[in-house]
Amino acid sequence: MKYVDEFRDPDAVRRYARLLARGVTRPWTLMEVCGGQTHSIVKHGIDQLLPAGITLLHGPGCPVCVTPIEIIDQAIALARRPGIIVCSFGDMLRVPGTEGDLFGARAAGGDVRMVYGPLDALKIARDHPDRQIVFFAVGFETTAPTTALAVARAAEDELDNFSLLCAHVRVPPALEALLDAEDNRVQAFLAAGHVCTVMGTREYVPIATTRHVPIVVTGFEPLDLMQGIMLAVRQLEEGRAVVENQYARSVRAEGNAAARAIVERVFAPVDRRWRGLGVIRASGLALRADYRDFDAAYRHGPLDTRPREDDRHCIAGLVLRGSKRPADCPAFGGRCTPEHPLGAPMVSSEGACSAWYRYRRVVAAELGRE
Repeated sequence: MKYVDEFRDPDAVRRYARLLARGVTRPWTLMEVCGGQTHSIVKHGIDQLLPAGITLLHGPGCPVCVTPIEIIDQAIALARRPGIIVCSFGDMLRVPGTEGDLFGARAAGGDVRMVYGPLDALKIARDHPDRQIVFFAVGFETTAPTTALAVARAAEDELDNFSLLCAHVRVPPALEALLDAEDNRVQAFLAAGHVCTVMGTREYVPIATTRHVPIVVTGFEPLDLMQGIMLAVRQLEEGRAVVENQYARSVRAEGNAAARAIVERVFAPVDRRWRGLGVIRASGLALRADYRDFDAAYRHGPLDTRPREDDRHCIAGLVLRGSKRPADCPAFGGRCTPEHPLGAPMVSSEGACSAWYRYRRVVAAELGRE
């Protein structure tokens, strides 16, 4: 606990902020990629401690938030079918689809269950051999290994009542999509430490080199974030663009070899649509042909894959790519709250809108948004 507390020391954070201010000669814009980092930044006021000219943008680092509406609708449609149990994480059950959410499907008679992971869903499949179990798999590379392990075990046990509705996504292609956007303002990234703990840092090197964009792998505590910001700004000031690892206590360049191996064995990269970012090449994970029988879209299809749009009052897409702040949304804190969300960023525990609602509602009120 003492070790963790060192990274939460507010005096140390302020010292780093003062040190950072001495080395800034011009404005710079950075983006933190991870929703967990966003919540820590907003909660601890890291962005408010930065010197004038340093801007932090919130990125699309919330897998619940970037899951497109059509996949939510597919999960709801499956939950409405007799004989199917849909399992997923708690946040996913409250994300609005075109008409309602998974909680609503459960209230209407569907069997929808909250689980803590795919292995829980696998146990339900073993306990209910007469029912079809669909695990709604959402997450970045951090959670993909456990999903892959569940599929591999289901294959080994020849379970024919377990399948995935897969919405896993990969971070590096999303960074390139953000840099390609017409409204891009990002000059450096704070990369997600937990993703790099699993996958390593090597995939980020070509992005930093060819796009000349500093990428700093950063942890989640206040001091982690301030150190990461300082490293990124130092690179920008010096005209360098490399991958640096602030989170060395957890991240290695090669990542976790066993986790990477099971992901590569079970999944293959595919093009995937992201909320707010559109279709991103090779940004999703889909089951390989050897595991096709565990694909819910194959087993229970056909499923409607037509793209859906967000509620017209919701600017979730703009928030997810850093073009707008949550408080810029006219619905923020009024029509859109955690109890009655219009979009996924207000639902998820990693969503930028939920972070602002919890920690920055005074700011929103001053802007006339409440």
